Parts: sequence; structure tokens; C-alpha cells
Amino acid sequence: RGIPREPGARWMEPGCRSCTCQGGRVLCDAVSCSVPCSHPLPAPAGGCCPTCTGCLHEGVARAEGDVFSPSDGNCTVCVCLAGNVSCLFPECPPGSCPSPSLADCCSCTPEKCSFQGRTYTHGAQFSLDGDDCTTCVCQGGEVECSFTPCPVLDCPQHQRHLGPGQCCSSCRDPPAPAGCSLDDNGVEFPVGQIWSPGDPCELCICQADGSVSCQRTDCVETCPYPIHIPGQCCPDCSAGCTYMGRIFSNNETFPSVLDPCLSCICLVR
Repeated sequence: RGIPREPGARWMEPGCRSCTCQGGRVLCDAVSCSVPCSHPLPAPAGGCCPTCTGCLHEGVARAEGDVFSPSDGNCTVCVCLAGNVSCLFPECPPGSCPSPSLADCCSCTPEKCSFQGRTYTHGAQFSLDGDDCTTCVCQGGEVECSFTPCPVLDCPQHQRHLGPGQCCSSCRDPPAPAGCSLDDNGVEFPVGQIWSPGDPCELCICQADGSVSCQRTDCVETCPYPIHIPGQCCPDCSAGCTYMGRIFSNNETFPSVLDPCLSCICLVR
């Protein structure tokens, strides 16, 4: 093929043919493959012989050491070892099954459970007499019991309560507030208490839920000369008259500060 070859040289030709140069002649033979495994994988790209690194079972490549179950195998377990597939079949005993897993693979009958004088079939669930908080199940001739799982509570221990006939504790309702506490001065007012926080025009009341509700008083002046009494919200029109910072009652006479010869009188209109 136009390529010089040294005497004794060996090379591969397409079609898995092995060639050698001997005495000026080219001798070619088909490659013979020795496959020492029962489930060889096809030859890799560029190769001629199948490989035993893994197994080819039912058209599916399995890695070395892979454990699997055939698609139509009834609880059969197979393993790939050194290119060979070995399968293990379950031994099905007659009569009752020694374990629940064999009941799914064999035609044997699961064992029944005898518990506290009663007989239960395989897979039956029941509760203990007088104890609805425990659930039991019959599994292959043995009874397994467990407590009913309870939810996680987010209340402190002293607020938890286990009622009669209940399996799990529940959170008690927090006690109703006895009054309203004020953070600024630490004074606590009972429920229903009314007070003024410092402004005579604002009144506050302690609610039943422990909150404080405040409301301002709107004053309506109905007289031309209202009197502002210290500690009182709205001006008083019936208290008398104010004159030069002093308060005089109705019909009271007093001298004028500007002119001592003048006499004044308070007239409430």
C-alpha cells in the first residue's frame, strides 16, 4: 500500500486483521479474540475484541461489582463479577413465610401474630386495649408497637397541658392580663381604670386585653370670655370672670387695677 515496513514489523489493518513483514512479504491474519467471561461488553471504539471489564446482561451494560435484579426476576438478585453474571434465587419455604420480605417473592403465607390472646393477620394494625396512644402492627409473626408521634410545641413547659383521653400535650391559652403596665414609670392600672397621662384633655382606659386606649377631648367655647382653670381641660363659662390674672365669681365687685376710683363687677352672660 505504498508504505515501507521493516522486517518483523507488526501492525493492524482495517477489519481487525493483524499483519507482519516477513522476508519481503506481508502476511495478514484475522485477529482471534479470547474472551474469558460469559457476558462480555462490545469492543470499544477502535478495538477488535470484546472487553470483560463489566457485564452485558439483557442488553444493559453493568459495571464491575454492580448488584441488580432482572426485569422478569421474582426477587432474583444478580451480581457482575469479572465479566460474569451470577444470579441468586430466593428459597421459598412451604407454608408460612419466615420473614415479610419473602411474602412478596414467594407463594408462602405470611405468619400470623398472637398477641394478648388475640390473633392478627400479617400487616394488620391495631391499638392496645385502653391505650389509643399506642399503634401496633403484625409483621411476619411479630408485633411491633410504637407511640403516636406528637407535634413539637412552641410554648414553655409550664403552659403545656395533657387533657383526659389525649395522647399529646397541647399549649394552654396564656392567662388574661390583670391590668395595663406602663413602661415609662412602671405604674400598673387595673382593667377599666381611666386616667389622664398628664394632659387634662387626654383620657386613657385600660382595656381587657392589657392594651391602653387613649382619646382626646374636643372643647367647644360657647362664651366670649371663657375661664381656663388649671388642671381642667375645657374652659369654664359659668365659673365667673377673669381679670388681670384673677378669677371673680358672678356678681362680685372689685376695684379696677388701672384706676382705683373705678369699681368693676363680674357679670356672666
